[in-house]
Amino acid sequence: MIDDHIIYRSAPTHILKLDNVTRIFGSSDQAVIAVDNVSLEIHRGQFIAFVGRSGSGKTTLMNIMSGLDNPTSGHVEFDGKLLSDMNDGELVKLRRNKLGFIFQSFGLISLLSAYENVQLPLHISGTSWRERRRRATSALDMVGLAGRANHRPYELSGGEQQRVAIARALVSEPSILFADEPTGELDSVNAMYISQILKDISKTNQVTIIAATHDPTLADMCDEVYRMQDGAILD
Repeated sequence: MIDDHIIYRSAPTHILKLDNVTRIFGSSDQAVIAVDNVSLEIHRGQFIAFVGRSGSGKTTLMNIMSGLDNPTSGHVEFDGKLLSDMNDGELVKLRRNKLGFIFQSFGLISLLSAYENVQLPLHISGTSWRERRRRATSALDMVGLAGRANHRPYELSGGEQQRVAIARALVSEPSILFADEPTGELDSVNAMYISQILKDISKTNQVTIIAATHDPTLADMCDEVYRMQDGAILD
């Protein structure tokens, strides 16, 4: 017999949910609305792009979604838990274990090999060397760079460096990958290749990928594209 007083809640279908999120910088006459009342749900394995002119709010919105910044009002929910309910330690753990980041500037350490760059986050978190080797090798293979593991960044092309950066972001096996202009410094051929890698990762590994981009090649690969202007989503 089922107890009528027990409420059974199924797991949320979304991995990320924003409710009326607004971010204002400054105050009074100097106030700037960087994100304007954004509400949306993003699901596991989706490949999402935010597009718009520089200053439209794309990067600020991603910073809020990843817990790097706090909204002035509204709420962000990750996997059923409000980010505002997490303390600093929990947010650090979330970003370290559940979120990955890719940037326009690759951010690789020049003195380290591709393999060493990829396994570095695991080394910092105290992961055993066997597990670091397994995950780093797997991540490099995922982006097609297993054969270049011992090369340093200056020995790699721009496209290869970005693939190393993607592998580094994937090595912690994140649920969400945030990509801020991931093809911004690449030629059209490499931009297409990187976009396809990201799409494949989202589908094969069920990693949610959220990108801010000006690149129509990348946007065309996405499941959903949100156009932003003056901090608001237009459609």
